[in-house]
Amino acid sequence: MLEIIENIKKEIKKVVVGQDEMIEALIIGLVCDGHILLEGVPGLAKTTTVNSFAKSLGLGFKRVQFTPDLLPSDIIGTEIYDPKNNEFRIKKGPVFTNILLADEINRAPAKVQSALLEVMQEKQVTIADHTFKIDKPFLTLATQNPVEQEGAYNLPEAQLDRFMLKVVVGYNTKEEEVLIARRVATGSYEEIKQVADKNDIEAIKKEISKVHIDEQVEEYIATLVFATREPENYGLEEIKEYISFGVSPRASIDLYKGSKAYAFLRGRDFVTPVDIAHLAKEVMRHRLILSYEAEAEGISSDEIIDKVIKAVPMP
Repeated sequence: MLEIIENIKKEIKKVVVGQDEMIEALIIGLVCDGHILLEGVPGLAKTTTVNSFAKSLGLGFKRVQFTPDLLPSDIIGTEIYDPKNNEFRIKKGPVFTNILLADEINRAPAKVQSALLEVMQEKQVTIADHTFKIDKPFLTLATQNPVEQEGAYNLPEAQLDRFMLKVVVGYNTKEEEVLIARRVATGSYEEIKQVADKNDIEAIKKEISKVHIDEQVEEYIATLVFATREPENYGLEEIKEYISFGVSPRASIDLYKGSKAYAFLRGRDFVTPVDIAHLAKEVMRHRLILSYEAEAEGISSDEIIDKVIKAVPMP
């Protein structure tokens, strides 16, 4: 099974240079039935990575560019009148796929975001009086551009909570940047081949379900989560004023599931506390609601999570 995952990574790396953390997050999201939020400036190969990922697995892929004038029917579909047959018929939207890339999701108004929310959470779409199930696997990858804020809508906390991981995509190294420029200028890209399918994904899921988590490690997950809700009980009085609301119960669930996948990707059949600490930021950073004091002082979610990880002893 690990060989399949390595083959997927190799195929993606035919066109994507670096960005290992983003690639691994996509794999974890897919095998854990979670959705991923990617945040980064334009030009960091987010769309290319997702497209390559879908091709390597032979999965359906659709991309929607979110804009302020987008309507819910533009993504889920609508009921249209067919004058030839004198009847209404359903025209399905781009969400009817396996991997949906919601580009610049924070540019769409609330109605569109709520329509996408049903698809992400319920894995179904309601059009007029009809409800349709979405094919499995279904993974939403949403991108946010942190630079441009004009014409952007902040995602509501309820929707952010639906994303399993939030990955902050950074710049490549200087060496990687040279390689990217060389590849693009010479057009020296290899063709991506399908190296896995839906059956392989299901087989990997079964293997991950067998990964063991010790009771002490389970307790560690819960302690990290509760330290964001009741920091004063864990010797973290100094960060209490910076937190309006701690992370939700979905953080515990996603940290539990994600850590099993993370351990599996490293060839282990058990989860260590280090696995939990490694994934904690990606699982929690979008779920931690900071206070005005934190924003005024320029304190980020990542800084708060770092303090929590440092304060809570590993088992």
